[in-house]
Amino acid sequence: MAKPITSEQSIIRYDGTTLIHGNDHIAVEFPLTIMLNGEEFATMVCTPENLEDMVIGFLASEGIIRFYHKEVKSLTIDENRGFAYVELYKKPMLNERLYTKRFIGSCCGKSRQGFYFQNDVRTAKTSSAKTILSAQNCLALMKEMQNNSTVFKDTGGVHNAALCDSEKMLITRTDIGRHNALDKLYGHCLIKQISVRDKILAFSGRISSEVLLKASKIGVGIMLSKSAPTDLALKIADELNITTVGFIRDNKMNIYTHPERIV
Repeated sequence: MAKPITSEQSIIRYDGTTLIHGNDHIAVEFPLTIMLNGEEFATMVCTPENLEDMVIGFLASEGIIRFYHKEVKSLTIDENRGFAYVELYKKPMLNERLYTKRFIGSCCGKSRQGFYFQNDVRTAKTSSAKTILSAQNCLALMKEMQNNSTVFKDTGGVHNAALCDSEKMLITRTDIGRHNALDKLYGHCLIKQISVRDKILAFSGRISSEVLLKASKIGVGIMLSKSAPTDLALKIADELNITTVGFIRDNKMNIYTHPERIV
């Protein structure tokens, strides 16, 4: 039986004049430990739905796998105990330093500025997307994602991510963790063998460098957000040829990098 993703909590609400007893919906936090070929790999705190998608997306974004059907022998989720058991056809070559050491890297021409995981440099993708998106469609896609987020409306405690084409939202995922929401999208695309090259990513949270790198690994060329970007995220987006659009709200938005895709 699937675990609930929200719970009900007795609260006292203040309405400006009076204290009122009532109930509120709360987003559930669920710890999931990934066992990779019999060894503990990572523990993630997440919303307990679409867990298979999240596990596969996380392993792909970490560079452990590239393909689902060719590399994953089996995936079993034990929700009662909070474990995901993943068996790969080949034992992964895990170098602990790739997941714990940060460094300043550089390449010819532009410098890979700032600090980020060595593993991210290995798996980040430069976009070759040819997608063109109208400004009005940017606004419409963000509105559609927000309107479809029933869990956010109930709790106010989750992030939303959606994979879109230029006209409509195709897939949406929700999680208390912004990275998890993106991993769920990525994993779903890998499992279902959905091409993402000319797709668009709509996102409810801040565009940090880590979020931008997740988007690059998924393979999209345009990232839309209702929130702000960070300086390092924009530097990486500029280098990886990703269009970033932030503060999409109230019929307004800011285009930060590679504006040629927005008309």
